[in-house]
Amino acid sequence: MDRVLVTGGAGFIGSHLCARLVTEGHMVYCWDNMETGSESNLAAIMSSPRFELVRHDIITPRDLAVDRIYNLACPASPVHYQRDPIHTIMTSTVGVMNMLELAERYGATLLQASTSEIYGDPKVHPQKEDYWGHVNPIGPRACYDESKRLAETLLVAHERQRGTNVRIARIFNTYGPHMSADDGRVVSNFIVNALRGDDITINGDGSQTRSFCYVSDMVDGLVRLMHSNLRGPVNLGNQVETSIMELAERINALAGGRSALVHRPMPIDDPYRRNPDITLARQRLGWEPRVSLDEGLRATLKYFRSMMGT
Repeated sequence: MDRVLVTGGAGFIGSHLCARLVTEGHMVYCWDNMETGSESNLAAIMSSPRFELVRHDIITPRDLAVDRIYNLACPASPVHYQRDPIHTIMTSTVGVMNMLELAERYGATLLQASTSEIYGDPKVHPQKEDYWGHVNPIGPRACYDESKRLAETLLVAHERQRGTNVRIARIFNTYGPHMSADDGRVVSNFIVNALRGDDITINGDGSQTRSFCYVSDMVDGLVRLMHSNLRGPVNLGNQVETSIMELAERINALAGGRSALVHRPMPIDDPYRRNPDITLARQRLGWEPRVSLDEGLRATLKYFRSMMGT
């Protein structure tokens, strides 16, 4: 049994990760400032003697002797990370430094949840880990993109200078139960509007693409990376590219087809294509997504129907 800290553990991906780790028999400590997390995401494990939830912001140092740290603390949707850009930057810089110092103190392995956003609006498709990206350092998304890039730099610097045991996961678009209805992500936006029968709003003409990975597959990738001897960065995501228009049509059909599809201008710096090369994860982790988009969307729709009472 490991003593495992999951920061941001009450959030979307973090809550699924906490549940898996508790099920596997580990002692799991969850730190979350509840800015975007929710205790309801942890309902299935709150009563477990192997789980402890503490309301805490990683910008403030805190001590805990652990064997492994999954650092998922940071708002991950544009609506949330642009609400307080300075705090977003602090979370992925000061907060990451605090996690690195904790890992160094106890000889723990630290896995940093990085992001496909470090590639910006990429000029290379699919994106491999050796691509340096195309990022606007002063745009509205920069508080997230650039601080996540710096977080990777901090991890590698600590590894080289102090021997800290680190892992870097570059997470691509992920969806599933426990997403927030108001997080501004494309899947949750489309599902909520489709279930209400409201218009589904599409940025641009809808030809831009994303690659959608179901949350259980993502959690499996994170666990495999943590227990590997691979530092990374490692892309974790689904290689099947789906246009935003196709996603809207699928969700609308699964929800009953009551919504109209309408268009609005593209946001500033919104990437046109996003598609991971996951060769490294396949070869070194034996990992690739298993859940199809239709299967995952049905499970996600079921969750939102229950949450919304529709």
